[in-house]
Amino acid sequence: MSNEKDVDADARPWLRQGDAAIRFEWGVPGITALPSDIVVVVDVLRFTTAVDAGVSRGAVVLPYRWNDGTAQDFALRMHATLADPGDERGPSLSPISLGSLHRGDRVVLPSPNGSTCAVTANEKGSVVVASCLRNASAVAAWVMQQRGTVTVIACGERWPDDSLRPALEDYLGAGALIGALTGSKSPEAEAAVHVWQANRDRLYEVVSSCVSGREAIQRGWRGDLDFALHVDASRCVPMLRDGGFVDVAPETLAPELLEQ
Repeated sequence: MSNEKDVDADARPWLRQGDAAIRFEWGVPGITALPSDIVVVVDVLRFTTAVDAGVSRGAVVLPYRWNDGTAQDFALRMHATLADPGDERGPSLSPISLGSLHRGDRVVLPSPNGSTCAVTANEKGSVVVASCLRNASAVAAWVMQQRGTVTVIACGERWPDDSLRPALEDYLGAGALIGALTGSKSPEAEAAVHVWQANRDRLYEVVSSCVSGREAIQRGWRGDLDFALHVDASRCVPMLRDGGFVDVAPETLAPELLEQ
């Protein structure tokens, strides 16, 4: 159970980042503070890269809150397999493990950050999309075909007390996406773009040296790290529909965009 509390944006309207069409914030509190038509969640080293890996193969990935004892019952009701976070062979939060899925497979994928953010945004009534470095340009192309406000949420990691720890890799992933979007941007969104532009030419060096990258390497997840940093390797656009992420790119992107 997170110790974060909902943010009353109605009582503090300045939290909404003005009239900008494209905004940026962190974690579940950011979703609450910035109600939007579209919420794009970014969790680069695990959840959204794993979603992209599975959905791009035709599987359906269903997010679920972390450490919720009802996850197995939910998986049974949804005719899905519950991912095992302790088994890196998969299906698990390891993006590489979801690369072995096939069209029609259904996996419930809880996580403390990305999955929880996706569920929260869905409960708030937003259209929810999963973005990572691998599919940032594809997601940006899809977003630009939609109408309404957009909030990009860097999901972050957790401190030992379960509070939100901002994570550099998610900031970079958010900046890559926002930088490919046109439209008015809040200062917070613009800052994420500047961070991305300053570091994209040395992306592997920066991410592998940051806190999350060091953790990934020490835990033996170097393969996942390498996989996650392949910028624009995917044309998948995972949108949350009927409880699960599915690829909507073939439905909505123009043929010339799909061929890029």
